[in-house]
Amino acid sequence: MIYVFYLLTVSAVVWFSILASRYIDMIDRSTKLSGAFLGGVLLSAITSLPELFTSISATTLIDDASLCIGNILGSNLFNFGMLAVVILFFIKGFSAANLSRSHRMVMLLLILMYVAVWLNWQQVVDTEIVLGGKSPWFYMSITSLVIAVLYLLSVRYLAGDNGAASADEEPAGDEVALSLKSIVVRFVAASVGIIVASIILTYITDDIAERLNLGSGLAGAIFLGVATSLPEVTSTISLFRMRNFDIAFGNIAGSNVFNYFVLAIADLLYVRGTVYFFEDSKVINLTLFGLEASAVMFVLLCSRKIWVKVVMALAAIGCYFAFLLV
Repeated sequence: MIYVFYLLTVSAVVWFSILASRYIDMIDRSTKLSGAFLGGVLLSAITSLPELFTSISATTLIDDASLCIGNILGSNLFNFGMLAVVILFFIKGFSAANLSRSHRMVMLLLILMYVAVWLNWQQVVDTEIVLGGKSPWFYMSITSLVIAVLYLLSVRYLAGDNGAASADEEPAGDEVALSLKSIVVRFVAASVGIIVASIILTYITDDIAERLNLGSGLAGAIFLGVATSLPEVTSTISLFRMRNFDIAFGNIAGSNVFNYFVLAIADLLYVRGTVYFFEDSKVINLTLFGLEASAVMFVLLCSRKIWVKVVMALAAIGCYFAFLLV
């Protein structure tokens, strides 16, 4: 029965995310906001709401730091794996698309985030700021501060980019029947639905992990990471079908850097210690394979040759399956 509730909750997350994405599209057609900003900041933040609230719930309500970092890193790796699959199906159009230059900078910043976590694991940079003596009320890793700065830099680059339309993309001709105020109200309602479903999903995943005797890092990577990535995957597939490759890629890249920002927030709220919990070997593997997937996706983004994009996409998919097999 628990698996039925899991599927129903996942379906609710996806459904509300589709609604939120639809209203963001209406905002796109009702305002003059750039595509890079809409995809890399607004849409990515919306579709990453499940990661935000499940991670916060994992640290503040369940008191499970491993589940939190497993959720974030697992979601990021799954995002790139699914993006690579979609790119392969639309390889010709994607290769001809003129993507925003800010995406490259965002990918570089994402790689630096992975490096920061890797250095924490290696105990090269694992200093923590603790305030409150024996009963600390503030506990945060230097790694989280670095991640927060890198995320703010990514937002700055995306906000200052006017975007770039795909060569194959046609402007949407449908007029928005709703007023901007009505669209915003419906968007907020859909976001609340995502929040509620995400919190419920955290408890269900923790229950599944206990029943199957799985490590919380593995449970977060598989059940929680995949489930909370479904909004990004759903919206990205829709955008690819509309041949809006610029916002589609920005959605995934922006979601992954936002997920890391979520990790920093969770670390700030977790007063019992740090969320950078590496006793679970799966968390270590997620860090390493996630770093590799980010690097190959950066090469895919920069290369203009189709065969290079195909090879890099296959390599990104291979990183996810390698994690599952190791």
